[in-house]
Amino acid sequence: MSEQKEMRMAYVDTLIELAKTNKDIVVLEADLASCSNTGVFKKIYPDRHINCGVAEANMIGIASGLSTLGKIPFAASFSCFSSRRVYDQFFLSANYAKLNVKLVGTDPGVTAAFNGGTHMPFEELALMRVIPGLTVVEPSDPTSCAAFVRLMAEEYGCHFLRIPRKPVPNIYPENETFKFGKAKLLKEGKDVCFIALGSLMVNQSLKACEKLNEEGISAGVLDVLTLKPIDREAILNQAGKVRAIISVENAQIMSGLGSAVAEILAEEGCAGSSCNWKFARIGIRDEFGEVGPQDYLVNRYGLDVDSLVKKAKELLG
Repeated sequence: MSEQKEMRMAYVDTLIELAKTNKDIVVLEADLASCSNTGVFKKIYPDRHINCGVAEANMIGIASGLSTLGKIPFAASFSCFSSRRVYDQFFLSANYAKLNVKLVGTDPGVTAAFNGGTHMPFEELALMRVIPGLTVVEPSDPTSCAAFVRLMAEEYGCHFLRIPRKPVPNIYPENETFKFGKAKLLKEGKDVCFIALGSLMVNQSLKACEKLNEEGISAGVLDVLTLKPIDREAILNQAGKVRAIISVENAQIMSGLGSAVAEILAEEGCAGSSCNWKFARIGIRDEFGEVGPQDYLVNRYGLDVDSLVKKAKELLG
């Protein structure tokens, strides 16, 4: 891993780069430009940055209208607002209408920290996953974030991008290539594989692997990157090589990554005692968020490294 960079800067820097050659790129904010840092974009392209005010649902209506004119709108807000508050407008005005709206949710899950329970979205992956045809992306580092923003701009259709704002470690080299629906195997394991989504849980999984390896347990990490479409082949490939599979997400395990992995394994016919491996889900278990430092919240909700290690050991007996 290399030095850290803010995910919001990876997002904004990429938009600025794209806007140089693509006049159709436009940025929308719901009065949170200082939080997502798109004020930098506004200084360079003032006519292509729209502050819609604290009216997130209306922002999606504006983005949808711009899409009908051939524009490529990137609309961002805190993930709690980019999911719950705009859901009907995004579902109907953008997705049902088969338009080209790029919705960005920042500070997902426990990364919302001091904004507290009302602003702590654990459920947006579940909400977005059921929208027909929607691509749901959660990059794990600044390099993958920048790459997926480029792919979103290139591919027609609606996309949901879930990112923290704060600095995270770089995992991938700058020349790494990415595709929607393609996971990345970061570490091969023979005993257990963590199937992880998002920067927080991918890094937690890598740290858990180090601890397990010190104890003679061979552990690996599969970085999912896109929840929808999900890389079914990569998940089944790992399931065929290890004795335990653990999904790891900074979100509700119901209808999120954990459910997606469980569905794949069950549909393949590997459910229950007929399997040579065991399966467990790590994530938020039917709870609301609360206020606190991120480190505290990681431990509070069982997303810490020790919880991952403990679960792996339990499954392996």
